[in-house]
Amino acid sequence: MSFKKIIPLLLVIFLSNSCSKYAATNRSYKKQARALAREIKEQPANTDSTIAPAAWVGTTNFGIRRPNFVIIHHTAQNSCEQTLRTFTLTRTQVSAHYVICRDGTVHHMLNDYLRAWHAGAANWGNVTDVNSVSIGIELDNNGSEPFTETQINSLLMVLKNLKKKYNIPTANFIGHSDIAPSRKVDPSRFFPWQQLAQNGFGNWYDTTNVSLPNNFNAMDALRIIGYKTKDSIAAIKAFKLHFVQQDTLPTINLADEKIIYSLYKKY
Repeated sequence: MSFKKIIPLLLVIFLSNSCSKYAATNRSYKKQARALAREIKEQPANTDSTIAPAAWVGTTNFGIRRPNFVIIHHTAQNSCEQTLRTFTLTRTQVSAHYVICRDGTVHHMLNDYLRAWHAGAANWGNVTDVNSVSIGIELDNNGSEPFTETQINSLLMVLKNLKKKYNIPTANFIGHSDIAPSRKVDPSRFFPWQQLAQNGFGNWYDTTNVSLPNNFNAMDALRIIGYKTKDSIAAIKAFKLHFVQQDTLPTINLADEKIIYSLYKKY
């Protein structure tokens, strides 16, 4: 057999093995999706038992709910394969819509319209059920190393598509640490938030010629931006992890206040 014929054959074998590894979870995905589809097609019922049943009248004005936030994570694991296994084990009860490997490979694990379990107990502004309104993206990274250029390039392509497809506001591309400041530190101080903002994904600051107003309250401004400030130390750490990554002190100085004010004016 010629070398040219061997390569396609090996590719087929590789793909078959890759698919067979997750054959059971793929079947489970399809089964659950079919069950949801059947539920959506059910005729709405009159669930109020205190009134007489009425004839069903189906409205013609509706659409599917759309994601309005993107939450970025790092996996805190050692390989993409380890993360894929974690997200395909029922007992873990965690998932994400996308997993992006160090080599830039993108695994789209869940339909964007479905609710992944990635945010946990989290808040952003008045949003208390983040999972219901967001897309979760996990980057293969253990949290103590820089992200690869190839991985970030793949992320930017995914974000570009999501922003265009769902009209997600620029400000609504945020990190897990932003929405869960007392619990999470991902996607870590190595994540290039400024690069993302330069591409239209997330806000960034410009303190040129910024003058603070009298009686400016930085914590109130952080709350208006979206941070949960009940634990002020955690909120400050989360803010710095995103915007002042070289500074780990849980305090706010004048330079920090100018950054916060610059961001606050965008909300």
